[in-house]
Amino acid sequence: MMKKQGLNPYLPSWEYIPDGEPYVFNDRVYVYGSHDRFNGHVFCLNDYACWSAPVNDLGDWRYEGVIYTKTDDPLNPDGRMCLYAPDVTVGPDGRYYLYYVLDKVPVVSVAVCETPAGKYEFYGYVRYADGTRLGEREGDEPQFDPGVLTDGKKTYLYTGFCAPKDKSRHGAMATVLGEDMLTIVEEPVFVAPSEPYSTGSGFEGHEFFEAPSIRKKGDTYYLVYSSIVMHELCYATSKFPTKGFVYQGVIISNNDLHIDSYKPADKPMYYGGNNHGSIVEMNDRWFIFYHRHTNGTAFSRQGCIEPIVIREDGTIPQVEMTSCGPNDGPLVGRGEYHAYLACNLFCKDEELYTGGFGSGAWMDSRFPKITQEGRDGDEEIGYIANMTDSATAGFKYFDCQGIRKVKIKVRGYCQGNFEIKTAWDGPALGKIPVNFTNIWTEYSTDLVIPDGIQALYFTYTGSGSADLASFILE
Repeated sequence: MMKKQGLNPYLPSWEYIPDGEPYVFNDRVYVYGSHDRFNGHVFCLNDYACWSAPVNDLGDWRYEGVIYTKTDDPLNPDGRMCLYAPDVTVGPDGRYYLYYVLDKVPVVSVAVCETPAGKYEFYGYVRYADGTRLGEREGDEPQFDPGVLTDGKKTYLYTGFCAPKDKSRHGAMATVLGEDMLTIVEEPVFVAPSEPYSTGSGFEGHEFFEAPSIRKKGDTYYLVYSSIVMHELCYATSKFPTKGFVYQGVIISNNDLHIDSYKPADKPMYYGGNNHGSIVEMNDRWFIFYHRHTNGTAFSRQGCIEPIVIREDGTIPQVEMTSCGPNDGPLVGRGEYHAYLACNLFCKDEELYTGGFGSGAWMDSRFPKITQEGRDGDEEIGYIANMTDSATAGFKYFDCQGIRKVKIKVRGYCQGNFEIKTAWDGPALGKIPVNFTNIWTEYSTDLVIPDGIQALYFTYTGSGSADLASFILE
């Protein structure tokens, strides 16, 4: 039986799990993240849920269920606080420990489970030897976004949130915990600078903002983090877990900034925002997990995956956002593909950020958006809404052979054409006229897509606003 293709986003289109921390346990990759709500008004409104897949089949994801609820923490009996981005590590005792921070307190909470994706039970708070909780001692900086790595009998905890120009926050912190997974044995030190303290550090322009995540490859520690521009996941490396980190570069940006292989380096190709994720080795290949924003807001984020290369010198070149990342190669260039798989989405009015970040495309009528019908949890397949004149959806990559017809499914108060191109700024290979319709309607045209590995771009030109459900290659 043919395996399902791996697609971005890698989970169903109605699932919103950002801040992904991937780990391989027993030949399956488990992803731990926060849990956004479709149409949510803030980040992380839902309980922690876990998904997993075989390491050699990233198209076959299994829902493991809710593993921890926001009211499981004694500080949050009424659920008024949200569960922010978590991380998981295996302790010296072989149990699985979940580290997280609630959204309105400065301390790190810990839960524990006998299995990777069972029901986690509250365990305690990270604390100094005298019992004071980390984050509450005089002089402590607030804890945020815990990332953890257990190496032998020690667990290294990385935390921090540092907005630009905030001199009260000095950078990403590393704290060493003992065998009980709670008690501090080495007090916090700063391992990556915040913006006010970065002069001469090598981190300038990519200073630490949030989302520290730690991995080890050979004798090298990789600190993956979100920089002050938010849309990029950067990394720094060191031979030591608590000192000597050197800035190395950007692994991925969720608006593809800096990439100059198919467009100018400073041109955004999606509506970016905060980013959070990490790297993992699966089936002898390395991948980066990250997230994108949907629904025209900051608060409905979805996880994506791209293969990466770690060179012999330990560096990682930046990779593009694609629709085919989990497939580790192009998609079959034939059949139907849903529009929510777009890795590029933009219009003539450029915007770096989605709603809620800076000026942002905040419910702005100019901008297209990936969205869905129904309410949070409804298994409704996503689509692209509000494609006005010049709106472009890009999908990468497909291995096209013998394609002679393209169909699209469209609805909306629109009158114009969809142009089909293999480059965002390339010539139209053909046009598909569309008209006013309240229901999903199929339109088609005969055209030749050149054989080989291709990107596909669909640009709407005309009046009104079109919704795009899918396209079909024949």
